[in-house]
Parts: sequence; C-alpha cells; structure tokens
Amino acid sequence: MEEVDVEPTITNIPAISDGKHMGFAWGPGDILVYETRYKASGASGSGCSFIHEIRKDEDIYSPILRKLFNESHHIFVGLQTIREDLPSKRDVNAQLVRKNPHSVFYSDIHFITLFSGTILTLICFLLKVSILLAIELIWNLCEVLFIDAAPAGSLLLHLLDWVRLHKADVDEKAREVLQSESPAEHRDYWDVVVSYVLQGRLEEVRQMLVKQANLQPAARSMYKQMDTLLSKMPFYNPGGTQTLTEFDVKWRHWHEEVDRCLQDNSFASNRHLELICKILLGDEDTLLDHKELLGTWYHFLVTRLLFCHPTVKLTELHYYAQSCMTMFLDSRSVPEPLDNILLAAFEFDIHQVIKECSIALNNWWFVAHLTDLLDHCKLLQSHNLHFGSNLREFLLLEYASGLFTHHSLWQLAVDYFDHCPEFGRVYLELQIERVPLETERKALKVLRVCEQRQMSEQVRSICKIMAMRALRNNRLGSALSWSIRAKDAAFATLISERFLQDYCAKGTFSDLDLIDNLGPAMLLSDRLTFLGKYREFHKLYGEKRFREAAKLLLSLMTAKIAPQSFWMTLLTDALPLLEQKEVSHQQQLVLGHGFLPHIALQKLHKKRLQEQKHNIPETRFADPISCS
Repeated sequence: MEEVDVEPTITNIPAISDGKHMGFAWGPGDILVYETRYKASGASGSGCSFIHEIRKDEDIYSPILRKLFNESHHIFVGLQTIREDLPSKRDVNAQLVRKNPHSVFYSDIHFITLFSGTILTLICFLLKVSILLAIELIWNLCEVLFIDAAPAGSLLLHLLDWVRLHKADVDEKAREVLQSESPAEHRDYWDVVVSYVLQGRLEEVRQMLVKQANLQPAARSMYKQMDTLLSKMPFYNPGGTQTLTEFDVKWRHWHEEVDRCLQDNSFASNRHLELICKILLGDEDTLLDHKELLGTWYHFLVTRLLFCHPTVKLTELHYYAQSCMTMFLDSRSVPEPLDNILLAAFEFDIHQVIKECSIALNNWWFVAHLTDLLDHCKLLQSHNLHFGSNLREFLLLEYASGLFTHHSLWQLAVDYFDHCPEFGRVYLELQIERVPLETERKALKVLRVCEQRQMSEQVRSICKIMAMRALRNNRLGSALSWSIRAKDAAFATLISERFLQDYCAKGTFSDLDLIDNLGPAMLLSDRLTFLGKYREFHKLYGEKRFREAAKLLLSLMTAKIAPQSFWMTLLTDALPLLEQKEVSHQQQLVLGHGFLPHIALQKLHKKRLQEQKHNIPETRFADPISCS
C-alpha cells in the first residue's frame, strides 16, 4: 500500500527565535537548516549538532490540492498537441482558452471552504483559498490581455466580465436584500444598487429602482428619467454591424445627456439618484468616495474606463492602470505583491508578470502552466537563460522536480519532463533514481517509465536494487526474476546457485513456475542455463521419458556448466537411468563413462585437501579416471 497524503507538520527551530546565525542547503524537495558557529562579533562559538528538515513546498503534500495538480496535468498534456491539430494561431488561442485550468479553481475552493478542523489548520486552508483566488484573478486577466487580446470596444466588455467574476459578494448581498420582506427599505438596498452601477450591470439597477419608485409615487417621474438614462447607455456589440466610430459617437451623445441632467439638477432632490448620475459621468471624486464598494484599485480602473473611456485600447491600459492605482491606494501604503503582478499585466510586461508571480507564490505550479500557455500562443519571446534553457523549460523543470518529491505525483512529473526537449531527459534520469521503491508495485511503475523511454541504465539499477532486496528476504523467485530483467549475468549466477543449494538441502525446487518458464532467459548465464536444463531433466524423468532424460543429463555432465558441489547430485540422478530398459546399452555406457571422470575429480579434490591439511606433498595423476 502506498503512502497517503498528510498535511505537513510545523517545524519549530529554537535557534532562529534566539537570533542565532543559521545556514541552509537546498534539497530536491526540502531544505536542511542548521545552526552555524558564526557570531555577530566574528568570533566562533560552539555550534549545534541538530539539522532540521523543512518542507519547502507544502502544497505538493496537501490532499486538497491533489485534484488541482492532476487536472492541470491533464490539461497540460492535451495542450502539447494543439499546435499540430489546429491550423491557425486564432484557433490555437480559442482552443487554449477553452482548455485552461480555469474551471478547476471553483471546485477546489468550494471544497476547501467546507473543511472544518483546528483553528491553525483552518487558517492554513483559508490562506490557500486566498492564494487560489489571487491565482485565478491573475490567470483570467492574462487570458483577457494576452490570449484574447481583444480590440478596442470588446476589451472593456472582457474586463467587466473579469471584475464581475471576482466581485461576487454583491450578488450575495442582493439575494439577502431581495429575500427580505421590504427590499426597498433594507439597510443594504442602496449599497447593492450602487455596486451594480459600478459594475455596469444596469439592467439589475433598473429592476432594483422599480421597487424604490413604487414606495415613492411623488418621485416616480424622477425614477423614470433615471431609468431612461440607464436604458440608453450604449454598450459595444462586437458581433453587430455598428463600427467602433459609430459607437463612440453614440456614447458621447449619451454622456452629454447625462451631464445635462446633472447640470439641470434633475436629481438634486434625491441624493441617491444624483450619486448614480455622477457615477455614470465617471466623476473621480465620487468613485473614490465609494472605495469600500469598489474594494480594489483594479475595480476602480474598470469602472472608470466604463464611464469615461469605453473604447480604450490595449496599448493605453498601462496609463490608466498606473494612475488608478496611485489614486486608489493610500500614499503611505505599499502596493501588495498582487498589485504589482496586475500592474505588470496591464503594462503588457509578460516577463515581469512571471517574475513577480515566481517571487510571490510559494510553488512553481502557476508560473509553469502560465508560461507554457503563453509559449503555445507564441506570446512569450524565447530567450536563453545562463545555463542554456529557455524560460518555459526552466519553470517546467522546476515544477516537475518538486512533484518528484511526492510519493505519487512523481508520475505526473514524468510528462512535464517529456515535453522539455533540451534538459527534460537529463532531469528525468536524475530524478527517477531518487524515487523510493517501497513496494514491488511502485518499482514496476518506475520500471515501466524507464523502459518506455529506453533508459537502460536506470532499468538495470532498479532491477538490481529489487533483486538484492528480494534475495535478502530469501525470496529467490522474485530475486531471479528481477536479475533476469536487469540482464545481470553475475547476479543471476549467484541466485541460481542459491536455488541449487536449496534443492540439495530440501530435495525440491521452489518457484517452479518461474524456472519452468525461463525460456531464452536461461541463456543469460551458464549457471542459469544449468538450472533450467536440470529442471527440464526432472520433468522428463517424471514423465518417464527416460531416453530423453538420459540424453539431457549426459549433456549436462559433459558441458561442464554444473557447479562442483552439484556433481554428486548428478551422479545420484544418473544411477537409476542405468537400470532403465528404455535407455539403450550405448546410452548407459556413454552415461557411465560420462560420470566416472566426475567421481575421479571429486576424489582427487578430497585427497588434495587432506594433503594440504597434513602438509603432505601434492600428488599428481596422469589420468583422472585412475583415481577411481
């Protein structure tokens, strides 16, 4: 049974809290931290003998994120063949947008939010939720700006969808308001209306205002005028016949009409409607007064573009993005890492986006897949790093190397290495040797990966390891099977001798199925050949095919492949055959002459041992047969 996923434990290092100087060394998936002898004054002191192992990529070991890693791997593998299947870049981009891991986020986030556990565990999971939400926010923006690359007019529509997708709290608040007994009198009613306006959801605004108009019959005409302004606001239709210039003219006429209503004080008697009118004009002060409803500077950016610059182009975005972030954020506050990432995206600086994400996020999962996606769309200019690999391959190699530290996710990493043409093979060869082979089932999985990629050295190494382990556990059949698979003649010879020793001790062979089905594998070594043929002799003898058995036994005697310790066993096996009628007189004679030299040599060997024991001069014989 393979190891199951568990949440990583927290490693407390007392020396760090004491302000001592620490050293560290990077491992393939962990960091080794240790206390050094260094002192702030420069004098050396007594060091600590403890070395702490710290897991640097805990998300890899999170059971909750396993689905995310598995599904994104499936999508990654599918993307690698799109270039060949689709004829044009436009088709590639459209296909990539449909295949990206966007849909994976929702199920994982929903699952995490349902989890309940200890306070510390819950905090960790909420942190993962926030990271996943931030990743999705970045991913979707990159789709809009880099992959879709929508033209003026359509660009704003995509940005509106992006904001609405990541500002879903207004819908929850709206449901609460509408489910109340009197929605128009609910304390959050106007917050919902204004939030809808800020997101450009004017149809929802009109429906909400109807409820307020029914409560104020005297102001019904004022609400009707606002409803007319909202219904007239033009939105660009990419699939329509209207040109961008015609849309711009129409939008300016509408904007002037809204401005006249404000100048005429048409809504002066109703501060809420007057507020909506100012928002429709894109008044910056009014928008900034509602930071709590906007929430973020990029929401402020999209709202400002909607009511001031609806035909904004991609090349103009960075001007508005920088100014909106400056206006929205407090002058004393420092931009968060997410702010820097989004700003780099609005500036169309793809490499800066990847760099900032690499620094801010705690693993390579996101940047590796984002870079691969952009590379497939031919948006990432390939440039060599200091060791010769391009950026896409570097990030994929780092991500896959992290996966290889996991007891089962290493199988996903193999495909990532396969699609790194320059260094993927080298990395795979190095990493595959580090996979712990706890069970034969896992060893077979690793072996299959190596065999499919013709990694002969790794195949031999794995088989030798498993053969030695089986031999230590006295599982001779398994050991022989692994040694044959490794094509290790020396080890196969050793195990064959163990089989023969067991036979001499017990009188029977173990693992008969394996020995009976050696086939051409028995040619790997002389001893293995003897084992297989000797077992074949036993089968012939058991089937009473004495003539064939005698012939085979005679060939085993004369081939000189039997171990010396096994000669007497062969002679014992030959004696019954000399008495069988099926064995011809000539075979009996040849068989007898065949085993006599063996008897003579064995007697000579015993005599030499006795002479060496009693310091008797060595006796030499001209003819071994005379020893009998």
